[in-house]
Amino acid sequence: RQLQPHFLFNTLNTISALMHRDVDAADAMIARLSDLLRASLQMVGVQEVSLKEELDFLSKYLEIEQTRFRDRLTVRFDVAPDTFDALVPNLVLQPLVENAIKHGIGPRPAPGTITIRARRMSGMLELWVQDNGVGMSAARLSDVNRGVGLSNTRARLEHLYGRLHRFEFRQPAEGGLLVLIAVPLADVAEEMAEDVVGVQAVEGAA
Repeated sequence: RQLQPHFLFNTLNTISALMHRDVDAADAMIARLSDLLRASLQMVGVQEVSLKEELDFLSKYLEIEQTRFRDRLTVRFDVAPDTFDALVPNLVLQPLVENAIKHGIGPRPAPGTITIRARRMSGMLELWVQDNGVGMSAARLSDVNRGVGLSNTRARLEHLYGRLHRFEFRQPAEGGLLVLIAVPLADVAEEMAEDVVGVQAVEGAA
């Protein structure tokens, strides 16, 4: 449900247009959409995943969007190697990138860039999604904040971390929009260790 209907409709329209001029490209796009939907269904009910898994899913989504936008969309990843095992909410980045494309890059007449960053900072994992698009007025940003995707993201962060997180929107001096999410650092190894301790405690009690 996080995948907005307009994304699916736009993808199907692109596939329909490609069928008339590039059947191989249309076939490849159908395969990418299938992979994306399959991956989303496999993660139903999963609260947290490693950042690497989150980025793998995001890459599948971006392959489709870059087919649609071609040279109008450039995506840059600036991800510190020591963050790949950090746990993040499942599908937390996709709605942020989708909004950046829809509201920032889409209306921009010239090509645009989206940058995704990840860093460990003072016991927190910081995730940035920044675009150099047309930017937003305060009123427009308020409307987008009330949309389904961002409302879901905000509610999930509150549920998982309470007050121990940040979810901020910034308007850089150079234009565009920057969205920052910071969550407490935990990684896959720590979660597995906790699971093992829990199993051992149950076995000992038995």
